[in-house]
Amino acid sequence: MKLWGGRFEQGTDSEVEIFSASMNVDHRLWEVDILASIAHARMLGKVGVLNPAETEQMIVGLKALLSEIKSGKLELNAAAEDVHSDIETKLTEKIGALAGKLHTARSRNDQVATDLRLYMKLEVESLLQEIVALQKYLVETAEKHLHTVLPGFTHMQHAQPVSLAHHLMAYFWMLQRDADRLKDTAKRISVLPLGSAALAGTSFPLDRQMVAQELNFSKVSENSLDAVSDRDFVVEFLSAGSLIMVHLSRLCEELIIWSTPEFKFVELNDRVTTGSSIMPQKKNPDVAELIRGKSAKLVAALTGSLVLLKGLPLSYNRDLQEDKEYIFTGLDTVRSSLRLMLVMLKNATWNSESMKKSLRGDFSNATDLADDLVRKGITFRQAHEVIGKIVNHCIKNKLILEEMSLKELQVFHPQFDQMSVDCLAHEAVMSARITEGGTSPRSVTQQIEKAKVALANK
Repeated sequence: MKLWGGRFEQGTDSEVEIFSASMNVDHRLWEVDILASIAHARMLGKVGVLNPAETEQMIVGLKALLSEIKSGKLELNAAAEDVHSDIETKLTEKIGALAGKLHTARSRNDQVATDLRLYMKLEVESLLQEIVALQKYLVETAEKHLHTVLPGFTHMQHAQPVSLAHHLMAYFWMLQRDADRLKDTAKRISVLPLGSAALAGTSFPLDRQMVAQELNFSKVSENSLDAVSDRDFVVEFLSAGSLIMVHLSRLCEELIIWSTPEFKFVELNDRVTTGSSIMPQKKNPDVAELIRGKSAKLVAALTGSLVLLKGLPLSYNRDLQEDKEYIFTGLDTVRSSLRLMLVMLKNATWNSESMKKSLRGDFSNATDLADDLVRKGITFRQAHEVIGKIVNHCIKNKLILEEMSLKELQVFHPQFDQMSVDCLAHEAVMSARITEGGTSPRSVTQQIEKAKVALANK
């Protein structure tokens, strides 16, 4: 029986039933739907809409449903119109006509909005823990690789040496911004719409603050029209989720490149790689590629949610039923990607010798030779030109810059000395970057300490 069928004389067309049903998507809201209904029933009892006996019977019935569905004793009806209808039907079967009073002063409009916000509150809290776990790995690994030197890139060309610790910590701070965005989004998720009813509020004297407190919402919505039609929080989450996936995708791109025979910077474990059906030698970085690919799902969901909302007049419109597919896809994809990224990294082997070998003769120490002349009073532009000529000389004569002798350097400028020669070692170049936020072991150690403080405050 439809919850809204009183004014209709004909049944809904079967194809319309299938087209409009949302149970296959919103079934996962069943638990938060019951929790919100318990809070609503308790509040109806407080304000006198239900008497104490009715309130008790209603709450006992709802808690029984919660327990039975969770244990598998009772199954959701896949053929139901939506999860909200199914829960009310099951409650009616359990406590009889009294279940019909549960919907007093409540519409599916504010009920759906409440369920989605409550569900997302819990999910965002869970995602934050996934981010923290990945961040902890990055910090722990960075501490082991303060002196592991590899080329830093710009334009995918060797630029200047950095430590592996410094490189990994760059992703820590990306994830830190991701966590901050999620926390900020959580503030706007934590607004209770229940009590807004269909769009205009209700004539019953509800205590919305009581419900907000029981469900751990920070505040109640200020405007009933806005409350039932607001999905900004969905867009915000999908925006934050898109950035998380973009950051994971960038790291995956590097792992994919670094695991090639040309680089050999990292070996990905058999647990997170697959082979080829035709080429026996292949070891493919499938998990990294899939995370990189799944980032498209978040960008698509974000775009879809924006397009869904852009033409909707106030207040509720059935179009909003489609928001859950975007949000559930987003939540599931971000969660699984964070988890698999951690599994992949925990099982990775970093090849420091290959990293070091790749630096030989790459000229990523050229800037330090220019800086050496600057310290001797030469302008940087003059020094830049001198070092450019040295690099060109090395290329033409197949020489290695860091293996040039003092005598060879002095051909290009008389002020080169032994300190000039000493500054060319890639480890020295990396260690010289002592500025705050730089790649020297001292600077990265300071960075790691700041990261630990940030993690301790979560």
